[in-house]
Amino acid sequence: MTKIHHLNCVEIQSPIGSRGIGHCLLLEAEQRLVLVDTGIGLLDTQQPATRIGQDLIDMVGFRFNEEWTAIRQIEQLGLTPNSVTDCIISHLDNDHIGGLSDFPDAVVHVGMEEYENFKSDNPRYLKVPLSHNPKIITYGQSENEWYGFEARKIDIDIDVDFFLIPLFGHTNGHCGVAIKVNNRWLFYVADAYYLRAELNDNNHPVNELVKIRADNDELRIISLNKIRDLVNKHPEITVFGYHDVEDYNP
Repeated sequence: MTKIHHLNCVEIQSPIGSRGIGHCLLLEAEQRLVLVDTGIGLLDTQQPATRIGQDLIDMVGFRFNEEWTAIRQIEQLGLTPNSVTDCIISHLDNDHIGGLSDFPDAVVHVGMEEYENFKSDNPRYLKVPLSHNPKIITYGQSENEWYGFEARKIDIDIDVDFFLIPLFGHTNGHCGVAIKVNNRWLFYVADAYYLRAELNDNNHPVNELVKIRADNDELRIISLNKIRDLVNKHPEITVFGYHDVEDYNP
């Protein structure tokens, strides 16, 4: 049976006083480990100004402690970091992929549109997290569906079903990850919302921040409405985002 470990690999204390986290998943199979997003990496904690930049650190409110990194938490679980063979990535913002350099041999799985966006001149992306040149597999448009969403199947040789689910808007290629493990579905929506409160409150103060950070706010709203619909119709599916503390139940 595959074990699921919920990891918080980011700590944010925003300038307005609110706390954000980085909710990553570690799936433990018999012979390998799979990460869904990686959070801030070990090198980021050691060289934050060089790898991230002081302006971005101050603007977001990142806090650093190497014990919060995925690699250190894997070690604390008594597991071997070299067993991480695959990293499934929702999108390529630094706080989601800073830890990739801690697993240099892991294959990176990401949506095709997101990787093209990363390679463009979009100023939101830092190039450092992929500077170790990992193997990258991209996933383009698919005719498969999952509960009304387009679904792009990821082939990893463990007894778990993984699908990249386009939730464009936050970035032009942003995806969620649908995971069927031990006969139940999890739906990680990454940054499709920052706070779960956005599902029920169109006037929440965080809406201005997510609007500013969106590559395409119209697409972001479409994605958010689809998540709302799924949550209302399928309460049996566990839906959670990346930054909301209340979504994090390790």
